[in-house]
Amino acid sequence: MQVTDVSRRSPVFLPPPNGNSHRSPGYVPGRIAPVRSPPPPKTKPSQKPSSDPQQGHTSYSFAVGEQKREQATTQRRRSKNTLVCFAVSLLAFFIVLILMLSLTTREVIDENCPDHNPALSSWNPGHDQQKTVIIRKGDLFRLESSATVNSIIIQKGGVLVFADDTEGFKNITLRTRYILIEDGGVLHIGAAKCRYRSKATITLFGRRDEGEEVPGFGRKFIGVRAGGSLELHGTEKLSWTFLSRTLPSSGLAAGGYSFERNFSRGINLRVLDQDTAEVLVVDRFDTHESKNDSRRLHEFLKSLHPGRIVSLAVGDSAVKSLLDETKRIIADLLGSTFVYNLKYRQAWALVGVIGGGNASCSEDVREHENHDTGGQAVARREFITVDGVRFSVRAYSEWREGFPISGFQVEVVDGVMLHMKDDVQSWNPGDRVIIASTDFSMYQAEEFCLLPCPECNKYQVKIQGKPQFTHVGEIIDAIDMRAEVGVLTRNILIHGEMENSCYGNNWCQFFSYDTFGGHIKILGNFTSVHLSHIELKNMGQQVKGSYPVHFHLCGDVDERGGYRTPTYLEGLAIHHSFSRCVAVHATNGLLIKDSVGYDTLGHCFFLEDGTEQRNTLYHNLGLVTKPGTLLPTDRNDTMCTSIRNKVYGNYIPVPATDCKAVSTFWISHPNNNLISNAAAGSQDTGIWYLFHSMSTGDTHGLSPETKAELTPLGIFYNNRVHSNFKAGLFIDKGVKTTNASAADPREYLCLDNNARFRPHVDADPKKPRAVALIDSLISFKNNDLGAWVRGGDILIKNSGFADNGIGLSFASDGSFPKDIGSSQEVSESLFVGESKNYGTNGGQNKYWGVGGGENKTRTLPRNKTFPIRGFQIYDGPVHLTKSTFKHFIPTSDRYTSAVGFFLKNPWQLTPRNNISSVKFETSVSLKVFFGISGPWFEENELDGDKNSIFHDVDGSVTGYKDAYVGRMDNFLIRHPDCINVTKWNGVICSGRYSQVFIQTWGSQNLSMSIVRDEYPSSPMTLRGINSQRASFQQYQPVVMIGKSYTVHWNGSAPKETVLYLINFDKGDWIQVGLCYPPDTTFQVMSDIYQRQSANFDSMEDYGPASSLEDLQKSMSERKFFFDNSTGLLLIFLHAKHSRDGHSYCSTQGCERVKITATIKSKDTSNCMTKAYPKYSKPPKAIIAMPPRTTTQCSNCGAAKMVFTSDPHKTYLQAQIKSLSKEEIQQGDNESFITVNGEMFSFAESGFFLVIVDACTGKVTKKHIVLSAGC
Repeated sequence: MQVTDVSRRSPVFLPPPNGNSHRSPGYVPGRIAPVRSPPPPKTKPSQKPSSDPQQGHTSYSFAVGEQKREQATTQRRRSKNTLVCFAVSLLAFFIVLILMLSLTTREVIDENCPDHNPALSSWNPGHDQQKTVIIRKGDLFRLESSATVNSIIIQKGGVLVFADDTEGFKNITLRTRYILIEDGGVLHIGAAKCRYRSKATITLFGRRDEGEEVPGFGRKFIGVRAGGSLELHGTEKLSWTFLSRTLPSSGLAAGGYSFERNFSRGINLRVLDQDTAEVLVVDRFDTHESKNDSRRLHEFLKSLHPGRIVSLAVGDSAVKSLLDETKRIIADLLGSTFVYNLKYRQAWALVGVIGGGNASCSEDVREHENHDTGGQAVARREFITVDGVRFSVRAYSEWREGFPISGFQVEVVDGVMLHMKDDVQSWNPGDRVIIASTDFSMYQAEEFCLLPCPECNKYQVKIQGKPQFTHVGEIIDAIDMRAEVGVLTRNILIHGEMENSCYGNNWCQFFSYDTFGGHIKILGNFTSVHLSHIELKNMGQQVKGSYPVHFHLCGDVDERGGYRTPTYLEGLAIHHSFSRCVAVHATNGLLIKDSVGYDTLGHCFFLEDGTEQRNTLYHNLGLVTKPGTLLPTDRNDTMCTSIRNKVYGNYIPVPATDCKAVSTFWISHPNNNLISNAAAGSQDTGIWYLFHSMSTGDTHGLSPETKAELTPLGIFYNNRVHSNFKAGLFIDKGVKTTNASAADPREYLCLDNNARFRPHVDADPKKPRAVALIDSLISFKNNDLGAWVRGGDILIKNSGFADNGIGLSFASDGSFPKDIGSSQEVSESLFVGESKNYGTNGGQNKYWGVGGGENKTRTLPRNKTFPIRGFQIYDGPVHLTKSTFKHFIPTSDRYTSAVGFFLKNPWQLTPRNNISSVKFETSVSLKVFFGISGPWFEENELDGDKNSIFHDVDGSVTGYKDAYVGRMDNFLIRHPDCINVTKWNGVICSGRYSQVFIQTWGSQNLSMSIVRDEYPSSPMTLRGINSQRASFQQYQPVVMIGKSYTVHWNGSAPKETVLYLINFDKGDWIQVGLCYPPDTTFQVMSDIYQRQSANFDSMEDYGPASSLEDLQKSMSERKFFFDNSTGLLLIFLHAKHSRDGHSYCSTQGCERVKITATIKSKDTSNCMTKAYPKYSKPPKAIIAMPPRTTTQCSNCGAAKMVFTSDPHKTYLQAQIKSLSKEEIQQGDNESFITVNGEMFSFAESGFFLVIVDACTGKVTKKHIVLSAGC
């Protein structure tokens, strides 16, 4: 291979005295003096005049001849001087002219433009892909033309700058295998204050199986090592915005239309609305056989309003019974000239306008011969809808191979106009744009090319082709569902040169195409890296560390790291990527702004090792994030079970728990900022926060304790998540931080359910909790979950959830006794079950069915039978307050409820879950649902299913203030005055409730039955939470304070039982009887468990009471009573200490009672037949049921009317219902205009005007204009 060391040549210029102007961070060039001539040298001062006064009066006299000679000499000198002056002037003129011409041909020198540096020399290396170029100290090159080389190394002060010009006419393509910048090397294409105007392309070529790798970088890359500078700055463009008007499938609001049929004899007719292109009438008139059909045709045509579009096409034949009157009507109303002379089996097509005459008519005929017409009779006319969409109506008729064929087509022509929220004048014809899905499937995202559009204003562009799917451009049901639109084209393009198909070891079993693209990798201690408004296409590799942009072990890259201009990525378009979008690896303080990541394999915006902090992701768009192979969390089902080279032994990974987590935003540490981003479609999750217990990957063990679980959340504000298959937002879990082994055969970095987010001030568990705020989240059309949030304390507010399988589900930060009583809350939010965004069938949407309420078909999440829930209650405590619900209506296929519960729940639910100040609009017919045996719920008999409960604090759910709502068959919480709500499968009760956490040892696989003495015939049987292989079991029933219960087993009683008092306030008590064989002996003691230190305090032994009466008289004392006749060991669980906030336990620790039993018998310990009726009691309420509230809650529901991604804007919500004659005839008599929830009804005929102050949103005037014609 030829190697050219360009530094060996003599420099073509002398470097400036400081010698360092080309190495300044961020390229801030030194002052460049204007081009001008040097100043003239200073003249030597003349001799001072003599002080002799006589010298001043000396006189000289010449002879006449001498005077003449002197005059002649002087004249010659003057002539010579004149010529010299003229020559000098002429020379100066040419110099100035040359200078002016040079300044005309090249722009005026701008000190902010790197290619204007006069120290640069032109460089035209030509095309030789065997040549390796090394640019070193003294080599300051301006690339003037396209070139191909093997590689470029820029080092030791070498500079490479792409040439540019004012008009942007340069078009430079540099092909190379790699570019390496190091040790003072600089690569510039434009600058932040002098953006590149021309077209620059860097093409990275090469295959994975050829050439040698560069250590640390691999192949096919742009790399920056320590001391290197990379500055790429393209022309500024608006990166992405939103549609401001819905883009319908086919481009027409009414939809396109296509029809073709054989043997449709007679005249086939279609009538269209000229304003919308909607097909209003589909009919056929057999004018060949039926004169009645002929009469019916002309009567129908006479009934049409002027302006209606009519298209006609003959099938087979139409003339035998076609009446002259019908022909005349067709000629008069539609302008036909062919209808009078139609022949037998002649093909005829017409498109015309009622009342439009011949000028509006297009028609054609074809002669029939031997059952063929030799082509189609085609009629076609173009029209424009009231929205400005140009469309064509086409009718055709023909005989083909003996078959009569007729058809119609309605479609958009000359492109479809997009209406945008923002000014898109920076987008140009030929640019490619991507429009995000607004449905459940991310694969409804569509890519288009922009067309010239002289008629467009600054908020409009025109696309080539027709959309296949509907893309919403509206705020629907008060939720912002507008589709994101990103532009993918930039004037600086870096892309990988690809093979036509997959080859070699590139995971061809999963990908049919080449995935070995280019990549940009930046290592630590670089001098300067800033990338703005560049396009990265076909970048990334299914190779670890090779991503479109990768900051690798860079540390602090902002002011904290000594960078005067903090490092940033701005306005990048990263698309058709083969591995991620941007990888941030052990790097802090990076700004990623206004960038688009589209169609990538693996996590898109990727924070890698769990050590990355203080990074800000601002206003980025990611969509169509697909599975990749690199990490277990990138993989789908097939990849997960197939890639087993890093598991232990024969272990087969479980996709649901080990893999399937690919996310558009993968955030491995909470101390990062996410602001105004959009995750618009991922195979799994939009935004996933996970929590590494220690640093992983290349930094494994360097930060043995990342404290991610304890670190407060950075800013999370105004983000949106939609069209994700698994979840929009997911806050939970971690990754496995140990290698596969016999003890745990799973792969390193697979998903692990070992992390719980519990932020504290300064990440110190001894300091107060820090609230994690999720503010202004928009989540819609996520198949499974709008958001799943585990941990505490977490507050979600000002958020909107719509059309998700489950809108929002909270989960506690762990199971008792490990957690410390955190809580989650959602407030000032809106939940919509099924919105008016009906979706489009297709694009991998699997489920399509009838929605609730409007009985319209729509796309559906998960399954036609999946029980949709707005807010899902799980363990807790969770709080739902000041929120609004709308459009939750069940169908015959599924239960759809505003509030529901975690399905098939083996876990606990706390009665501290509460709901307050909520508003259910009239479109909610099922407020709460506890489930029922059947699909999805299965038996509905797990421990958590049975103990489902929440507190209705103010009666805004049930109408009963301070009531509790539980499952209808739960007799542990009932009393005689409780109110059954069959529709909910629920019961409303008064009382005070808590939980007992029962932990058993020494007896496996036991089911526990707990009975309240007031309802002995209605026990609750609990299976326990742990698996059958566990050494202990645990149960957690909800109980009513102040009542007595007995506990029984389906086998031999456990040898050790520990009862924890959960959510007991000081003085709360219950009586518990536990069943044992009569000859059992006991050791009973109480203590307080300190969870932080795992120590036990205040240990006291229980002594035996002489009788039950003795026990009851001294319930606060440490006593027990064993009733031999029934086998019940009776004790009181009595709280001695106060409890703070949401803690499960007291301020002193967890109060508990431990029972150690010496059991001689192996008989089943079920004492119910002996215990009852002996211990039966009449049921009664301790706290009376409150009266039902009769006044409507005025302050319930979210204060905001509209939830958008423009939180700084205030929107006016208006709804108009105007009745047609048909609706009035059907009995509907309600017409109204609603403004911000205030309804103004009207019944008179005419126009109803409501005038609203645009500044305040207040209605200022109402007025009816009567119309006699109505």
